[in-house]
Amino acid sequence: MTEERGKGWWEAYRGVLPVAYLDIAELEHHATRLRSIRMLHVPGILQTPDYARELISSGVTGLPDVEVAARVEHRTRRRQIFDRAAPPGFDAFIHEAALRMRYCGSDVMRSQLELLQEVADWPSVTIRVIPFDARITSSVHSVLYADGVIPPLDTVQLDSAFGGCFLDAEAQLVKYRSLFSSIEEIALDADESIKFIQHITQGM
Repeated sequence: MTEERGKGWWEAYRGVLPVAYLDIAELEHHATRLRSIRMLHVPGILQTPDYARELISSGVTGLPDVEVAARVEHRTRRRQIFDRAAPPGFDAFIHEAALRMRYCGSDVMRSQLELLQEVADWPSVTIRVIPFDARITSSVHSVLYADGVIPPLDTVQLDSAFGGCFLDAEAQLVKYRSLFSSIEEIALDADESIKFIQHITQGM
């Protein structure tokens, strides 16, 4: 059965987690295609529970254990969009910095990198690395571009340590389409990216 807007699994977290958490899950659920750029950490939808827990705990101090657990669970559940018969395409552009940042211990980071190698084999997921030596010609920050069922329903989600926001004006969307085009030109291809991630993993 198809979930109606506002009636998805994320509604169980209303009143428990910030509304932005519910919004991002709903955005991903209804998207026909997703493109993500992450400069400092692995995309949330591809994070292991242990990696997510380290990020959440260090990003917001003083959170009760029960809320940390709820945020981790919610982040992990977002990945179920890839279990659908026709999952949305997901292109993840991840900067080398995100693959080397030590937010956690070596074992946790190694497991996270191994998960990236695993999901890269999923039919709808493509992972591409932006290496340190790539020349970035424009200001780049963490962003998610979600294609709607028709172009006017496209949405951009901007992410930061202090929250996020959603953009849907056509002028803004054009800007971010251009950004993704420029990143596609400098990122390693899919095969090179997995070899790159394997090399980093082996060095842990």
